[in-house]
Amino acid sequence: MGGKYINPFTDFGFKKLFGEEANKDILMDFLNELLREEEGEITELRFLRNENLGAMQADRKAIFDIYCESARGEKFIVEMQKAKQDFF
Repeated sequence: MGGKYINPFTDFGFKKLFGEEANKDILMDFLNELLREEEGEITELRFLRNENLGAMQADRKAIFDIYCESARGEKFIVEMQKAKQDFF
C-alpha cells in the first residue's frame, strides 16, 4: 500500500492539487500569496485550454500545466518546473 499524500513537485501531483476546478480555491490562495504585492489580488480564475499547437505545422507545440484568466482578463500560465528548459 502506497502513501496517502500526493507529491506536488511531480507533474501529476501539481496538476491534481492545483489544476482541478474542485481545488480552484487552493490555487487562488497560493497565487495570491506569491503575487498579491506586485500584481494585486486575484479574485477569480477560469481554467482555459492548456494546449497550444502553434499557428504553423513547424511551430513548437506547448502544453502548460495550468492556463488561467483573472477577473481583470489577464491570462497567465502556472507551471511546475523542476528542470531547466530553454526559452522558458
